[in-house]
Amino acid sequence: MSETVLFAREFLRSPLRTASLIPSSARLVERLVAAVPERGEPVVVELGPGTGPATEAIQRKLAGRGRHIAVELNERLAAHLIQRFPRAEIVTGSAWELPRILADRGLRKADVVVSSLPWPAFKGPNGSALVPKIASVLPESGVYTQFTYTWTHWAPPSRHRIAQLRQAFEEVVTSRTVYRNLPPALVYSARRPRVPGGQSLSPAARAANRIAS
Repeated sequence: MSETVLFAREFLRSPLRTASLIPSSARLVERLVAAVPERGEPVVVELGPGTGPATEAIQRKLAGRGRHIAVELNERLAAHLIQRFPRAEIVTGSAWELPRILADRGLRKADVVVSSLPWPAFKGPNGSALVPKIASVLPESGVYTQFTYTWTHWAPPSRHRIAQLRQAFEEVVTSRTVYRNLPPALVYSARRPRVPGGQSLSPAARAANRIAS
């Protein structure tokens, strides 16, 4: 079964979970994974990998370095990813469980979180706390990237998500629209996570964190 057919089938099974009929384009994926370091041993977490277009790009950038943990809620897509990417750590579960998923693997922090989660994932009691939870597993130098479709960018759910990002991170940058994606999409890049309550870390706290690490 082709990637496109598999993705479309899962969309028809559950449109709110999959949110698109076809996987992300190479141009969109390039922007989504741009924050993955090309050196060192980074911990990269991927949320909602689907059939794996961003998974493939992350694996290519890591080239065997660090750790790549991909969290997919859909059991059928997770099984597909396990077969396709044996070097990645595929987890069948919810992004809401991210701190526990990392702890189960002996990790407290991730250097980069790459997310293809659809906007319904950020709704409801758990969803409203998802962005702060992602921020909580990132160090000061960590980066969180999230794509969204351009046609939803100004809809109330997307505006709410942008507000969540700006409350949880000091810097949120919106990319240009990627028209070579169907539908067109853009990427949010969030840096410098704030402490709970939306307050920035003081310079003294940052220095203490650097010494402790």
